[in-house]
Amino acid sequence: MWVLGPIGFTAPWALLGLLVLPLLWLLLRAVPPAPVKRRFPGVALLLGLKDEEVEADRTPWWLLLLRMLAVAALVVAFAGPVLNPRVERGGSTDPLLVLMDASWASAPDWSVRMGRVSQALDEAEADGRVVCLLPATALPAEGCAFLAPADWRSRLAGLAPAGFAPDMDALSGVVSALPQDVETLWLSDGLAREGRAEVLADLQGLGPVSVFETARPIMALGPLSLTEEGVSVPVLRADASDEALVTLLAHGPDPAGVPRVLDRQEVVLPAGAASVPAVFDLPPELRARVTRFEIEGLRSAGAKRLTDDSLKRREVGLVVVREGGEGLQLLSQLHYLRAALAGKADVLEGALPDLILANPDVIILADVARLSGGEVADLLDWVNEGGMLLRFAGPNLAASDVAREGDDPLMPVRLRAGGRTLGGAMSWGEPKRLRPFAETSPFYGLPVPEDVEISAQVMAQPDPDLASRVIATLEDGTPLVTRKAVGQGQVVLFHVTANAEWSTLPLSGLFVSMLDRLAVTSRAAILDAEDLVGQSLQPLRVMDGFGRFEDAGNLLPVAGEEFVSARASNATPPGLYQGRDSLRALNVLAEGEALTSMRWPADVVVSGVEHRGERVLTPLLLLAALAILATDLIASLWLSGRLFRARVLSSVLAAVFAATLATPQARAQEVPDDFALRAASELVLAYVRTGDAELDRMSEAGLAGISNVLTMRTSVEPAAPVGVDLETDPLGFFPMLYWPVTPEQPMPSAAAYTKLNAYLRTGGVILFDTRDADIAGFGAATPNGTKLQALASPLDIPALEPIPEDHVLNRAFYLLREFPGRHAGGTIWVEAAPEGELADGMPFRNLNDNVTPVIVGGGDWAAAWAMDDSGAPLVPVGRGFSGEHQRELSYRFGVNLVIYVLTGNYKSDQVHVPALLDRLGQ
Repeated sequence: MWVLGPIGFTAPWALLGLLVLPLLWLLLRAVPPAPVKRRFPGVALLLGLKDEEVEADRTPWWLLLLRMLAVAALVVAFAGPVLNPRVERGGSTDPLLVLMDASWASAPDWSVRMGRVSQALDEAEADGRVVCLLPATALPAEGCAFLAPADWRSRLAGLAPAGFAPDMDALSGVVSALPQDVETLWLSDGLAREGRAEVLADLQGLGPVSVFETARPIMALGPLSLTEEGVSVPVLRADASDEALVTLLAHGPDPAGVPRVLDRQEVVLPAGAASVPAVFDLPPELRARVTRFEIEGLRSAGAKRLTDDSLKRREVGLVVVREGGEGLQLLSQLHYLRAALAGKADVLEGALPDLILANPDVIILADVARLSGGEVADLLDWVNEGGMLLRFAGPNLAASDVAREGDDPLMPVRLRAGGRTLGGAMSWGEPKRLRPFAETSPFYGLPVPEDVEISAQVMAQPDPDLASRVIATLEDGTPLVTRKAVGQGQVVLFHVTANAEWSTLPLSGLFVSMLDRLAVTSRAAILDAEDLVGQSLQPLRVMDGFGRFEDAGNLLPVAGEEFVSARASNATPPGLYQGRDSLRALNVLAEGEALTSMRWPADVVVSGVEHRGERVLTPLLLLAALAILATDLIASLWLSGRLFRARVLSSVLAAVFAATLATPQARAQEVPDDFALRAASELVLAYVRTGDAELDRMSEAGLAGISNVLTMRTSVEPAAPVGVDLETDPLGFFPMLYWPVTPEQPMPSAAAYTKLNAYLRTGGVILFDTRDADIAGFGAATPNGTKLQALASPLDIPALEPIPEDHVLNRAFYLLREFPGRHAGGTIWVEAAPEGELADGMPFRNLNDNVTPVIVGGGDWAAAWAMDDSGAPLVPVGRGFSGEHQRELSYRFGVNLVIYVLTGNYKSDQVHVPALLDRLGQ
């Protein structure tokens, strides 16, 4: 192959034909165009006249140029031109080492890397070289084997990136065993790592080294942390030169156990910022469900961050004391604690010995003064091992002598006898408020409400260590909350009651926030080596380089002492590990790790994906030659006067003129005329297009299903349903619109709302379906319900009410008491009827002939009605017989709905026929 710039020629000898072009030019110039022979009887009259005009006896130069271009294109085409030809190396026969980092950072563009490997094998096969494919994350125990390229092709499908970084020390050992005179192609993942420079130096000592890298940005998620704002997830990147926008997702099961996206956050990484935290402000009950965080759209193990028991809810034990009856519930010491812990912690209630055996994270004693000797010893052991004992004062503690004479191991401070109350010996003139929390307090930053007042408390004895144990005080400096460490645990005392008897603190939101700051309702598990000594953590599920979960298989357990400092590697891949009493996650990036782009030395050739594949140009040149020859033919006919005869030219001009005038008019009327003809020729049910393709298909299938039911059971035979664009389509052709609601659908324009209001005022009906089972009543608190309120606010809708029992929709065709769809039990809303009394013997009120313009519900009726072409349901409804019964009721509701829309309140009018006949008889 002869290469000229970016184009190569497989048959370059054919280019010699270009030398004939000058001779062809001279030949064509010498040959005049063919004469035109015309018969004219009056030629005798021209005899003797002198012809002063000179006729051209040569072909015009531009026509010759076209013919030369056609011949040149044919000559070049036969020379076999190839764009971006693969140049044969034709020199080196040294073995080729294809070294692949094959880490998680290589996963997003793995297919591109495998394409480069395949290209390297092709080049090596053409040069007769042997090759060794060496993934740095899966080093062979026997060393690097140099085989023929054909032997490696069958193994390419089995290569995959690992979920960890390569071990440069192990790689250096393999490189040191390589023979001399080896050329290296290094497919780098683009990250700088300790030991990479040493490996590069060793490879350069064996032969030339070239590097292949892609320009895809490298991102990963760092270690999680719990902050006052929520769960902080740092987003790390290697190249911080440009601004970037990423979306983070929090995945976890919903209450039914179905995996879902629980939350999403968009994070802007400004130029120059290598790490930006994303904060997920999740309630504790939702945070406990999160199983992983991930960067949306990035297929890599580094883009996922697994969670473990560190985000799970704590177990809190409430020691049950004697409580009054139901009438004294608000006076109970545990009532406000139960309310504060509801949904935020797993609450265990029982006797103290039973709770200690259950080993919760926190035990709460509310006005419990005296403990038996055995209880004290067991409770103290439990606190020493890391438990938190939270105590509240009360009349019993104030009247006892606990912690009066000396330190009590289960009390943070010594107490004075009695207490401090309004009107007592150590009385206040008025209730006291809280002082803002100090910076050393765990409550620092919490706002202090003005309505929190303290009217009584137990007092702390002055002590040298008292100041260091106080974490909350009153405005006069009196300690309100004290704390001390006991072994690995701690004891905290609120000097007021847990109910509203001594203060209004339990009635405020500050009470819940203080419990949260004390890690009663939330915590971050601390992974200490001491906690895992003697344990063996068994891998359950591990991640590959793409972030996909795999069964751990036969991976060996990891000793607890080693797991604390373990990094993701071949022996300990990232994933979930089960300990004796906890679930631990090992992620790609450990604490303190950062991403840094690799800077290669100047003598190393670094290439990317700029190489384009070969493209044969012969077909294009042949087509170009034919196009030029066709142009030459037309030009020749034009010069000879044979192209545009008067009759042909007038016909062509007339056709072009007619097409110019008629085409815009046809285009302007084509779509509306077809749409109107289809909608007006037969009864058609319509649905509103939401922009969600899947939802629109379900709406169409649902209306098609209920149309089939109507055709089989009634005299109403609707045609195929149509989708309506509120912005462009007319609405007056349709008796009813089915409008499914999604949170993401855009708001219609003002012109669309004008059409909708006109549609409703002229007898149209809209069925709004929030598809959420109306769980909040009229959709008030669901995303779909909120969107419905926004969509319906510009509409001229009358007041609505839950459908009454005597509404015609209940008995338009079938007698119904409920209106289920895919969801059952919801309420539908219709126009509120005017006040009217029920006449004797009449099942209906006299409500005139109004038809409600709007029907609102959340049954997801389209899904229940949807059928395929064979009439089989598309979406399951309920289970077993009850589910089929529910689907049948949804069909009946659809029948009643269409009959009601078409006929109005005719059922209500029928019952008044006797009264009408009686009046006519008068």
